Amino acid sequence: MDLILDKFHEECGIFGVFGHSEASTLTQLGLFALQHRGQEACGIVSSDGEDLHQFRSQGLVADVLTEDVLKTLVGTSAIGHTRYSTAGKNTIKEVQPFAVTCQHGQIAVCHNGNLPFAGESRKELEQAGAIFSSTSDTETILHSIARTRAANAIEAAKQVLKKTEGAFSLLFLTPDSLVAVRDPRGFRPLVLGKLKDAWCVASETCAFDLIDAEYVREIKAGEMLVVDKNGLHSFFPFDEKTISVCSFEHVYFSRPDSTIFGRSVNQSRHLMGKQLAVEHPIADPDDALVVPVPDSGVAAAIGYARQSGINFRQAIIRNHYVGRTFIEPSQSIRSFGVRLKLNPIKDLIAGKKIILVDDSIVRGTTSKKIVQMVREAGAKEVHMRISCPPTISPCYYGVDTPRKADLIAAQMSVAEVCRYIEADSLGYLSLKGMLEAIGLEPKSSCVACWNGKYPTLIANGKPTIDNS
Repeated sequence: MDLILDKFHEECGIFGVFGHSEASTLTQLGLFALQHRGQEACGIVSSDGEDLHQFRSQGLVADVLTEDVLKTLVGTSAIGHTRYSTAGKNTIKEVQPFAVTCQHGQIAVCHNGNLPFAGESRKELEQAGAIFSSTSDTETILHSIARTRAANAIEAAKQVLKKTEGAFSLLFLTPDSLVAVRDPRGFRPLVLGKLKDAWCVASETCAFDLIDAEYVREIKAGEMLVVDKNGLHSFFPFDEKTISVCSFEHVYFSRPDSTIFGRSVNQSRHLMGKQLAVEHPIADPDDALVVPVPDSGVAAAIGYARQSGINFRQAIIRNHYVGRTFIEPSQSIRSFGVRLKLNPIKDLIAGKKIILVDDSIVRGTTSKKIVQMVREAGAKEVHMRISCPPTISPCYYGVDTPRKADLIAAQMSVAEVCRYIEADSLGYLSLKGMLEAIGLEPKSSCVACWNGKYPTLIANGKPTIDNS
């Protein structure tokens, strides 16, 4: 479907709980709250104190993690994962959490992020005799842990991750402990919560809201947090590196009701929209209407309307019940994929200058069809406003982005993109304006998708390394 293919995909979501009699049920609920981060597959591993119990399946959380399944996932601790594939194939073999038994005992892992050098590590491990069951980069971590001579699984994980480059927020589960780890650059979010005497870890705080857990703090970049019967134990085993949090979490990926990197996502998007109105007003606001592209453009559109004084209306309606598959009629229907998910309210749009606010433009194909749809609904002008800078480079840190050749802003100027999508004007938020809205310093943010300067070495290509 065009609307799905022309958006960045939301990496993965992870959730864990330690010390609760309903651990697997709470994990299922946590994953339900994180479903926006991945819709292909999900899984849970639980511990009863002696053994790990695993269930993995392709499909949505509500469809596959049923009551009967949860009854088999016994114990007072659990970790779970909801997946959109950024590395490897999309089969049941790739579904996380992965669980193995090795010299360090039973251990399970789930991962949000991406390991650019996993291919090289995999070759080395295979040459040493390792047998892989999946194509996932995460599995290389487990194989490496299994081969260390450390005293236990936690010490083994420390040794392996010290040598691991890339973006990783990880949850490990052993029979008697839950371990949360965030890479030393802090690319992907990871937060700590408390539910009575139980501890919870999640990709986003919205998962805590659903289960009435209290948000305690962000797990720090480079921190390894071990939870066991004796409480919390915090370690910082990695060499210190420049912080490079993913700015796109605030632009698009995270839910607006979450707090990420210490900041309300909704507040960030609202301020992005206000700054967008300052940087890219329209010349004549008479008969104008600010209209979000739902759902990710809503908060920024409200900010744009507030700053500009132009009326805001939700004049495009989203169908929330469209899945990933559909049967397209043999008779050609123009912009069929977009129309399945979005439909204009014609009486609001007719005769108006429409300011469309969206979070990003990837390939440009969907933006073009939305502009066309709004014109056909009677708009006399259509002005596109984007609440982040032009996306010119792919991500290597856990986001499924197209190749550079498929990113329209990498191939065309802003004026050319405007002509391609057939808008009357096009304005992107500046990088400076976006970071100020999020409240991040340029030196502590990964903005490689907007400037092509990567904070780490990557395996393919020769990117610019920028630690300024």
